[in-house]
Amino acid sequence: MEKIPSKDVTPKPQNQRSSTGEAVTQSMYAQRKHIYVREIKGFFQKLRRSTNWGLMLAFFLLPWINIGDRPAIWFDLPGREFHIFFGTFYPQEFILLSWLLIICAFGLFFITVFAGRVWCGYTCPQSVWTFLFIWLEHRIEGPRNKRIKLDNQPMNGEKLRRKTLKHIAWLLIAFATGAAFVGYFTPIRDLMSDLATLQAHGWSYFWVGFFTVFTYLNAGWLREQVCIYMCPYARFQSVMFDRDTLIVSYDTNRGEPRGRRKRSLSHEEARAAGHGDCIDCDLCVQVCPTGIDIREGLQYECITCAACIDACDSVMDKMGYPRGLIRYTTENALEGKPTHIVRPRLIGYLAALLVMIGAFAWAVNDRLPLNFDAVRERTQLYQVTQDGRISNAYTLSIRNLDQQDHQYTLEVSGLEGIRMDQTEVTVPAGESRLDVVTVTVPAEAISQPSHDIVLSITADNDASIQMDREARFIGNIKR
Repeated sequence: MEKIPSKDVTPKPQNQRSSTGEAVTQSMYAQRKHIYVREIKGFFQKLRRSTNWGLMLAFFLLPWINIGDRPAIWFDLPGREFHIFFGTFYPQEFILLSWLLIICAFGLFFITVFAGRVWCGYTCPQSVWTFLFIWLEHRIEGPRNKRIKLDNQPMNGEKLRRKTLKHIAWLLIAFATGAAFVGYFTPIRDLMSDLATLQAHGWSYFWVGFFTVFTYLNAGWLREQVCIYMCPYARFQSVMFDRDTLIVSYDTNRGEPRGRRKRSLSHEEARAAGHGDCIDCDLCVQVCPTGIDIREGLQYECITCAACIDACDSVMDKMGYPRGLIRYTTENALEGKPTHIVRPRLIGYLAALLVMIGAFAWAVNDRLPLNFDAVRERTQLYQVTQDGRISNAYTLSIRNLDQQDHQYTLEVSGLEGIRMDQTEVTVPAGESRLDVVTVTVPAEAISQPSHDIVLSITADNDASIQMDREARFIGNIKR
């Protein structure tokens, strides 16, 4: 499949000569130039902000919501229980988590093939928190030009006040993020109370501090560096793009030759004079959170947040030009070729995704709230009872995965006259129990050194909660 041509605008290392005349190669890591992101309004930014606020609201509020006497989402690591709304999962069901992660990966692949990096621009936690920190920066230090002027002036009382206020706000958001994240693993009401009274466990302080520091660094200081240099998605996304992938693009045919002109010049007059629609205002560059110029072509740094679209559309409105000089489009559409939304690769990802979602839903719905294993004691082959029966000992591991206590009936089958010395066991909700039981068989029923038998367990109040386990019965052949 033909891939989209991309342009590498990263500064290339150049061979230089040292004072001794030896060749010196510059580092591949370009020295960072601080990006002063300009705030812009528009349809896509309104959509992005609504998505961002919704995601943050869910993140911060979910730990506080209870279902019964427990949090709605609570990963109880010491208790080895993972509560997700009305369901409780256990380490034995880890395969479900793996399955869910694979579904998320295929969902990301499908979205990327269809609409590029919209995940990065609208829902990635790094982007969401970075935009929040930039939003606070704009409110405290002022618009872009004012922030540049503030950073260039020497330290004074006003600059110190604004910088201090900004970093305090960042740290408060970072602390709230760290506390909320730990609140998914420790009931947050108890956590906040213990943190305030300095009675929290040492690990609670460590993890709250860890996520506070890294949220502050990643969203406040590193920002686009995380997307450009640390995120692997930016590097492998190109293998999923094709010429029908929806991406943010600049219409070169319409925009060039770019250049400034009088605002009074109509669109028709500008075109007649040889001007393209781009007036070279650089607003698309000023609003970009990764600092790229979308007019240079497709670049892996672009997170598809569409800020440049809203910026360009606002300029086109002021000039009286048609919107869409920068827009969501495809490479084929830019070249005047038909765009194929439905294509084999997209259908393949969608089909695989739907199959996995369906199978996952069936597995979750069909899961038994019970885990049962039976292992024969290997320290002895068999014993002979006083009445001449052959006996084997088995260790039963029973875990009640339900939200209520259960009494279970134990049964054994597979040989004539076989019986078990224990027929009932009670296991509280969410707990496990190990029991050693003895299975006996009449000596005359033994016809070979080992036989297959089946141990069964059934919940007394719900016959659908039933599980069988095969085992081996060892005995002496009666002559």
